Amino acid sequence: MNDMSEENSAATQYLSFILAGEEYALGILRVKEIIEYDTVTRVPGAPAWVRGVFNLRGSVVPVVDLTVKLGLPPIQLTRRSCIVVVEVRQGNEDIVLGLLADAIGQVIELGPEDVAPPPAFGTQVHVEYLLGMGRVGTARKFILLLDIDKVLSGQEVLSATALRAPPGEDTERTTGKVA
Repeated sequence: MNDMSEENSAATQYLSFILAGEEYALGILRVKEIIEYDTVTRVPGAPAWVRGVFNLRGSVVPVVDLTVKLGLPPIQLTRRSCIVVVEVRQGNEDIVLGLLADAIGQVIELGPEDVAPPPAFGTQVHVEYLLGMGRVGTARKFILLLDIDKVLSGQEVLSATALRAPPGEDTERTTGKVA
């Protein structure tokens, strides 16, 4: 019985999501909530990987298009598009950001034996952005486990969280209305 509880305590839960046809995952403790894509306000001068900002219960939250940040084509909005609200560690502070995803996958639990080191080749994502490759299911397919603190490093997080639409300036709005 002790062996089983030790095995369970070593397992980590991840939330998987789809980006450009690939399945990625983040540690579930970093995920605060999942929101249906609605209105995102574009902010002039924002980095290309910042889709804009949205209102989360009175707070202005930047929305990051991870596909652009990872060097992939931008997400095309669909009915399944959503925003995964996460906390990114910046020094001693946790900063809230929204990550745009094509769709949500599932919550998966992986033990240390289920996580392989990232390969030095073969992925479209920089290896330093990965915690590893999670093996899931009986097919033993791989899910790319993202290290969100490295994907969105210090200065980038600061520039994204500093975004505010200038007062009185007309900003372009994108809505969840999709084809």
